[in-house]
Amino acid sequence: MVPAGVSRMAAVGRLLELDSRGELASTHVRLVADALGRSERTVWRWLAAARAEGRLERVPAGRFAVTDEVRRLLALWGGNASRVHAELVERARSDPAYGPVPSLATLHRAIRRDLTAGERAGLRRGEAARRVHDVFAKRPPTHRNAVWEGDHKQVPVEVDVDGVLERPWVTWFIDCATKVIVGVAVTPHEPSRDAVLAALRSAIDRREPYGPAGGIPAAIRVDRGKEFLCQTVTAAMGAFAVAVVDLPAYTPHLKGTVEALNDAVEEMHFAVLPRYTHRQKLPGGRSADPGAPALAFEAFVADLLQWARWWNSEHHPDALAGRTPLQAWAADPTPVSDAGAEQLAHFALEDDGRERTVTSHGVRWHRRDYIADWMVGRTGMRVVVRHLPHHDDVIEVFEAATGRHLGSAYLADAATPEQIRALRAARTRAARRLRADLKAAEKLRRDRFKAQTVPGPAQPRRTPTHGEATSELTGRTGEDRRALARPGLIPHGPAPKHWALPGVPPPRQRKEDDHGGED
Repeated sequence: MVPAGVSRMAAVGRLLELDSRGELASTHVRLVADALGRSERTVWRWLAAARAEGRLERVPAGRFAVTDEVRRLLALWGGNASRVHAELVERARSDPAYGPVPSLATLHRAIRRDLTAGERAGLRRGEAARRVHDVFAKRPPTHRNAVWEGDHKQVPVEVDVDGVLERPWVTWFIDCATKVIVGVAVTPHEPSRDAVLAALRSAIDRREPYGPAGGIPAAIRVDRGKEFLCQTVTAAMGAFAVAVVDLPAYTPHLKGTVEALNDAVEEMHFAVLPRYTHRQKLPGGRSADPGAPALAFEAFVADLLQWARWWNSEHHPDALAGRTPLQAWAADPTPVSDAGAEQLAHFALEDDGRERTVTSHGVRWHRRDYIADWMVGRTGMRVVVRHLPHHDDVIEVFEAATGRHLGSAYLADAATPEQIRALRAARTRAARRLRADLKAAEKLRRDRFKAQTVPGPAQPRRTPTHGEATSELTGRTGEDRRALARPGLIPHGPAPKHWALPGVPPPRQRKEDDHGGED
């Protein structure tokens, strides 16, 4: 149905056009009156007002409208129209020039007419209440691992952590296309970057006990959390060419998938746990069962991980057309990029840039010794230590020269019996191997001969083959004996006089005549 004001404007404008061309007739006025449900006299009056004043619509009736002053007073009094009306009356009483004040009913009508439901809720309860009335568009559908969303959520459940009641935090990542939870980490205190890295590692690694969903995403959306945007996290994801999208502050609708997961876990799981803090209260704000036993932290984590498995494998979100998140994941033909074991060994580890030396006490880091069975026999090696933030029980050791990952090392003062046994076993294996090598060398050093029962020369225990014997003889025959000569060892004396020296003619004898004279 066309609004009456719009119909009047269109009809009067058309009649004026016909009148300007001299074509206006009573038939035209009668048609307009029948169409708008008005009398012909009324239409002729509209036409006269348009000719005289150029006005196509009705004269707006004088009515009270919400002004900026009224909006500010509504914000001051939390949306209470009665208190705003009383304030206006008081101002008019103290200032005669203030003007008339509308009645309370008029003020209520103006507030309902001039302010939207979102504005009224915002002036009454704030921005969060105003956003409830906003309208948001949906992002277009994508494929698996196109975008993940990550978030922290403080659990509204009191949990027993070493005898103290705490409200844990959960950090998780969800795939936006398939709604599958790819990684979860739980901390009994406010999370830091180690919780983000632990959740990311469980999300990327698809091997047991994680997977089958996961891999390397194309992008991750977060909402300016300092833990998500720290250098360690951005460097770890940058090594996989994964963009970390920093959303504007206080815009939960921009990561609606993980926000919906936060709401779902509270309604489906947390609400039935003991010591749920959002449960209905008795008069005075008292809990119905203040002495209810709290879950142990270990039991709480086990229940939460079980719920995450239920969500992935049994829950049927409306957006997946009757499929579970894992079924939607398996049905998506998009290739999955996996990180290798060696890449995950370097993932999210921090390095202080210093080189250290493996000693007989292991590797010294933060004034504490770390040991491992692979260190046996490597004292003196220069290494580099990398570690997961806020986890000092295990470190990763790399060779300083090549960057090769040598293995994990454990805090010596907190080593388990299994780790101590592994270290002793490594030392025993090294000693046995050296003993075996030395014995083998002794066998090579000594010649072994056959046992004989008849007199004769000693014969080697191992009879050489024809080829070995031929090679030995050929080698000895072909030796250059002149190379073995050492002429300078004994100096030569003068040659005897009766030796005929080569190349020197003998002296000629003189001939005498018969008279003994010379020739």
